[in-house]
Amino acid sequence: MGCAYCEACLALGRSRACALLLRSAALPAVRCTAALDPAAAAGRWGLSPAQAGAAGAALGFLAEARKRSASTCPERFLLWAVTGAGKTEMIFPLLEAVLAAGGRALVATPRRDVVLELAPRLARAFPAEDIAVLYGGSADRWVSGRLTLATTHQLLRFHQGFDLVIIDELDAFPYHNDPMLAYAAEQACKVDGSFIYLSATPPQEMQRLVRLGKLPHARVPVRFHGHPLPIPQHLNMPTVLTCLKRGSMPRSLIQNLQKSLDRKAQIFLFVSRIAHIEGLLVLLRRSFPGVVIEGTSSKDSFRAEKVTAFRNRIISLLVTTTILERGVTVPRSDVFILDADSGLFDEASLVQMAGRAGRSKDDPDGHVVFASPQWSRSQRGAIAQIRTMNIIAHRQGYISKGGAI
Repeated sequence: MGCAYCEACLALGRSRACALLLRSAALPAVRCTAALDPAAAAGRWGLSPAQAGAAGAALGFLAEARKRSASTCPERFLLWAVTGAGKTEMIFPLLEAVLAAGGRALVATPRRDVVLELAPRLARAFPAEDIAVLYGGSADRWVSGRLTLATTHQLLRFHQGFDLVIIDELDAFPYHNDPMLAYAAEQACKVDGSFIYLSATPPQEMQRLVRLGKLPHARVPVRFHGHPLPIPQHLNMPTVLTCLKRGSMPRSLIQNLQKSLDRKAQIFLFVSRIAHIEGLLVLLRRSFPGVVIEGTSSKDSFRAEKVTAFRNRIISLLVTTTILERGVTVPRSDVFILDADSGLFDEASLVQMAGRAGRSKDDPDGHVVFASPQWSRSQRGAIAQIRTMNIIAHRQGYISKGGAI
């Protein structure tokens, strides 16, 4: 009686309040001693000037001597990089510095598929290191390495074990708005260690701290190929529900989709509700009888196969929800967001969805369309954020090619 257990931790085994809990004792944190030479980083890791500058600022933060007290939390630094900026490459110099100083580093990301994609890249970058790769069902659960790659839920395993904790996509589900995971992340880092946050769309509170000068940060306002981010265009059209009831799509949308098909672009067509996908597939296939069109969502057991077919250009148009708003790069893509004024699409999700376009150096411009009957605050905010990054990139000389800002 009265012996509570952690429901959120059940995937790791039952943890009971009346049972013994063993946890490791923290060792003193190591301190990196030298900041990064951007030119050296660009040569060693193949970084662009913007990437090298941001990585240099982050390493300067790690090397900085800071006054601490017994109650001090780990120091924090934000790498605010636009979608497609190459965040993974930017963390390599940071990991190298911590490992060279004899420390331990953790890279955490929300989704299992991203962990599986990053694991071989980290192994190639650090061939001398034993890397523990942790996710639900991972065989590495008892592997101990100086470098750990994990899903955010796996952070519950650790107690003050790392000198550097890198949290990727901190604004994404499940980390975003989950106090338990934020607590677990803080507990995983040594008290005198450091956090590096990676995000293209930091939460509003974090952006406020940046504006007030209370959060050290570096911005990467341009993609690796040096072209401006595509600016979304607004298309006025009825709601998806209205189109489904009428049994037809507006001519303006059909014409815009045809332009993308004519230039042989892969089309992401985002919708706000899973229930709308099947009806839209019927209308779209009727309008484009020779085009391979599919739909997917979090409830689709064949989602992985469809995304692969989309990458391989077998599927030309993919109707999807925000399940594909991040973590998916498909060359030569255009993006259409229907019901872009929906309350289910906030500014961050609109920026992330728009970020699927223009990621390839062979097709850096891309097309992004916000389609809706209303012009919402979130749409205005998303476009303003994209324009701001382009303006900063132009001012800093990272964009040599002319483009709309």
